[in-house]
Amino acid sequence: MGIERNARRNGAGEQAGEVAMEKKGIREYGYVIGEGRPGAKNLITDVPGVKVGHCTVETEENKTGVTVIIPCEGLIFEKKPIAAVYALNGFGKTMGGMQIEELGTLETPIALTNTLNVGKVADALISYTCGECKQAGVEVQSINPIVGETNDWRINHITRRAVGEEEVLRALAQADTVFEQGAVGAGAGTVCFGLKGGIGSASREISFGERHYMLGVLVQSNFGEMEDLSVCGDPVGKRIAQKLQVKESEDKGSIMIILATDVPLDSRQLKRVLKRAAVGLIRTGSHMGHGSGDVFIGFTNGNFMPEREEKELIPIQCFPENQMNVLFRAAAESVEEAVCNSMVYAKETRGIKGEVFRSLREFLEDRK
Repeated sequence: MGIERNARRNGAGEQAGEVAMEKKGIREYGYVIGEGRPGAKNLITDVPGVKVGHCTVETEENKTGVTVIIPCEGLIFEKKPIAAVYALNGFGKTMGGMQIEELGTLETPIALTNTLNVGKVADALISYTCGECKQAGVEVQSINPIVGETNDWRINHITRRAVGEEEVLRALAQADTVFEQGAVGAGAGTVCFGLKGGIGSASREISFGERHYMLGVLVQSNFGEMEDLSVCGDPVGKRIAQKLQVKESEDKGSIMIILATDVPLDSRQLKRVLKRAAVGLIRTGSHMGHGSGDVFIGFTNGNFMPEREEKELIPIQCFPENQMNVLFRAAAESVEEAVCNSMVYAKETRGIKGEVFRSLREFLEDRK
């Protein structure tokens, strides 16, 4: 496939930032979710060291792509940020979660794509990491690539498997602290609550004594039944379904939720935060249907677990357990807002059977 001819680029940097600024997030419609204070960009990249990049494939046959999350500065394989994974509903094909569950660390960037491209994207992450390690003079014997997915079959001809190494490398090369949301990258072909889903993000500041930390979330939204959609407690889905004369809908998708922070946590604490992040998903109206894989991957670049040949201890700091409520609330609020942002930033898109998936922003009154 000729990428220059067939794939629309959606990377980070100035151009993506300008595109994103032309659109409005959920807050610009008068919906303020929770009481926490967002970071400067209200993006997962408010967490220091985190970058996000997209590559979108948009042709007559395919509307899909890949989104990558780089967790920290430097060589990820060597630094190994502390990580955790939690499957609220395991109807999914996420790769790499078993080793995260066992060892509690990341070795590669996290990549999101569609269901049938997981293997190709994982292969690309392995090649990328091998190259980075070779350049740094770091020996490689094994690599655990982390790839999440949702099924975009309603909009994308998924069996064409249009995402491979070239798209992954492009997304990695374009990764930055400013990135587009909506129907881009891994969210190009997703559907959420019967409307157009996509990539969404949000963040919250964490104050602890005299220190300030960040917690951010990125979602790939592809789940839910229209009538169940709730925005900041407002049952907008019922009004939309009535307006569109939708008699019934079915939850046929999934959601990937990536949580990042610089709060020093261990893997067990991070998993506790991921479990509470599910509260934000529930508040949007999710019932975690049979066919909805609801998978959470979290990491902190406030703690690392590098391999050591020497017999020496690795210093790890941990957040006090009795102060974790502030993190639980920040995670829930960020997830709820990120899901809403994924939908209001997404543009109307036609499915492969001719159906039209509208944008949430079309139905929201500007309450500002």
